[in-house]
Amino acid sequence: MDKKIENIKRDINFVKNVYQKFILILPSFDITNKKILPYGLKPHTRSVSWLVEQVITQQTKFHSKELKLDDVTFDMPDTCLHDCEIKVGKKIYYINVKIHNVDKRENKNDIAAVEKLYMQYESNPSYSLIYACFGIKFKNINISFDKNYLSVFSPQFLPIYVNPRNDKIQAYYHHKAEYRTRKSFLKLLRVNSRSIILD
Repeated sequence: MDKKIENIKRDINFVKNVYQKFILILPSFDITNKKILPYGLKPHTRSVSWLVEQVITQQTKFHSKELKLDDVTFDMPDTCLHDCEIKVGKKIYYINVKIHNVDKRENKNDIAAVEKLYMQYESNPSYSLIYACFGIKFKNINISFDKNYLSVFSPQFLPIYVNPRNDKIQAYYHHKAEYRTRKSFLKLLRVNSRSIILD
């Protein structure tokens, strides 16, 4: 198998191992108090996703020594594909955090805008994104993390289906990886996208 593919697989395994330890110490938390939301929180993932992602990235930094990480940076611009950078030695892992409500059925989810992903991968040959999806549960105003739910994957190995309505890659968070080279990945994005305009 291609050496670069093996490197990505190794990176995925490393990140997965970090988050498997991390998920055991990740605390549950209240979104607000009962005076503000006396009838509880509607269990809608989209309404809390940004906040939960912040909890995950900031707690990763807070527990970085315990997780044997040299540094974690999470102050990313809104246009950035990744939510945080994990640094170990000279190596940087670019992480995009996703969440899934484990009490709901698993459906295909929008993973990334094709054009944005294509431009990043095309312009920066060393850039490699890793997605980490955590399972959450809602109970009234409390959010807790499911310690048995974690999916870590690379967009390069996703089954490629592009939603024609919004030009985003859609996939199940848990899926069978399709190992392909970066060149093949970029070609698939070009072929399946309406938004990528090449000179």
